[in-house]
Amino acid sequence: MNSKVKKFYITTPIYYVNDRMHLGHAYTTIAADVLARYHRLKGERVFFLTGTDEHGGKIEKAAEKLGKSPKQLCDDNVRRFKKGWEKLNISYDNFIRTTDSYHEEAVKKALEILHKKGLIYKGVYRGLYCLGCEQYKTESDLVNGKCPDHKKKPEIIEEESYLFRLSKFGEEIRKKIKQDELLIRPEDKKKEVLEFLKGGLKDISISRKKVKWGIPLPFAPHLTTYVWIEAFLNYLTGVGWEGNPKKLPEFWPADVHLMAKDIARVHATIWPAVLLGLEIALPKQIFVHGYFTIEGQKMSKSLGNVIWPEELIEKFGVDGTRYLLLSACCFGKDGDISWGKLKEKYNADLAKGIGNLVSRVITIGETLGFKSEALKLRQVHSTEIGKQIDATWKNYERAFDEFKLDKALDSIWKLIAFCDQYIEKKRVWEESKEQKICVLCLLYTISEIAKMLESFLPETSNKILCQLGLKSDEKKCVFAVEKKESLFPRLNSK
Repeated sequence: MNSKVKKFYITTPIYYVNDRMHLGHAYTTIAADVLARYHRLKGERVFFLTGTDEHGGKIEKAAEKLGKSPKQLCDDNVRRFKKGWEKLNISYDNFIRTTDSYHEEAVKKALEILHKKGLIYKGVYRGLYCLGCEQYKTESDLVNGKCPDHKKKPEIIEEESYLFRLSKFGEEIRKKIKQDELLIRPEDKKKEVLEFLKGGLKDISISRKKVKWGIPLPFAPHLTTYVWIEAFLNYLTGVGWEGNPKKLPEFWPADVHLMAKDIARVHATIWPAVLLGLEIALPKQIFVHGYFTIEGQKMSKSLGNVIWPEELIEKFGVDGTRYLLLSACCFGKDGDISWGKLKEKYNADLAKGIGNLVSRVITIGETLGFKSEALKLRQVHSTEIGKQIDATWKNYERAFDEFKLDKALDSIWKLIAFCDQYIEKKRVWEESKEQKICVLCLLYTISEIAKMLESFLPETSNKILCQLGLKSDEKKCVFAVEKKESLFPRLNSK
């Protein structure tokens, strides 16, 4: 890799394949895709990793219910995930499966290293285990004795086990997080992790006696590896790591691990401890986003209020879905949605907003006969609209730097609103030399909006640029406008 070109490595969690893709999966992955596309547009070398987590007791039980082998279940659901990402225009660079042989072999090598260092030892482990989370729980994690996410009492498990010396790394991890060597954002999530670390860390079991569907421990092949331990290593194996801590992939360390808040704590404790044990640099950042509720209630199959990604795509289209999810709430916080809210926002922001602006300006450009009309860029930059474009780019880039994806979209829509006001103020439909320049300035502004939208709404961005017929260099833009179908047809009230 050219050392002068900045790299950007972003990951989603690898998704558990015991069930279909849900809205949380889609939200995380769309957000990661937007960030990957943005950094590619900046000319950086980008690696975007996603994939599936395919081992463990949950998979065994789900497969058994369906009369399938665990591998058959995984293969079927992986196809569904990949199809979903294709529909949502996700531009990942690698889709890793924890059943991939290269991942399994690297995991075994890593476990051997930790074992030889004395960081994995034989003992007896007793604890409260939630199969739904594939995690041990403390009493303080439970609500009325049940896992708050799965509403079930954890099993009490006591068995001979191999344990990882997590306790050895608690203080070092706490210091690194406190000093932002391992940056956790938003700030409230960092505080939560630091508060948890105050109590110290306990050694954890990394072997499973009763779970057959997993990677065998290399030093005790009759046992399988705890799913979280091996799954974390995907962030290394997914970019080509073969299990040697002295030969790291060119993209490591990860610039950001993106995830929902339910898995933030294990990512901020177990994962850095494994890396410290292997003497591998920690990821630069963990960014944690929130959950969606439906009209104030948690999504639940039993309540019948679940919104599935494919339903959104059918109703609002691919780019409509991408926009509605990313603009629904402050990125990093919880958000509340409903079919009514989504439809209202679609009509207001997409149909009436960007869709109407593009249609209106293209129509005026066609009326004026703009088939090869040039605009010198110096005619724009000193004007009111040029200054607005410059200010928008600054706000847009600042928002991306701060992972405020919703704010980046806000900055674009403020520019769209400015254009609507500019049309009325300048009365651009009236034919005159001054109005002709105003229309050209609007066409240029729309081309800049299209560039800003490229990371969020790639299909829409391309459609806008096609209607503009834009050719440009450092000094001028030439427009050959041609109106085509509506970008976002208005939805009726039903």
